[in-house]
Amino acid sequence: MDQVTPRITSRYLDSFVGQVVMIVGKVAQLRGDTAVVDSDGNITAQLNRESHLTTGNAVQLIGKVNPDLSVKVMDSLDLGSGAAVDMGVYQALVEASHRVREIHF
Repeated sequence: MDQVTPRITSRYLDSFVGQVVMIVGKVAQLRGDTAVVDSDGNITAQLNRESHLTTGNAVQLIGKVNPDLSVKVMDSLDLGSGAAVDMGVYQALVEASHRVREIHF
């Protein structure tokens, strides 16, 4: 069976330390190999060499949550600046998947 990759926002980071998660958000800042991504709050993402993100663009990250609540990125997808990513809908999806865990976990 494949490993489950739960979708989260910043408010769920502390519940998933040591686990692989999926995050959708907007790149707020880039500094070298680190990005700050806004997903219902800021998340510090430690980027890998294959990550090519642009400030202001929507992004999907898959990574492992570190004890300091940063995320070590394993895979990233820049969704672009014109991407129709409705963060309100994403947050509602995350909330629903955590309320009714058997749907997505």
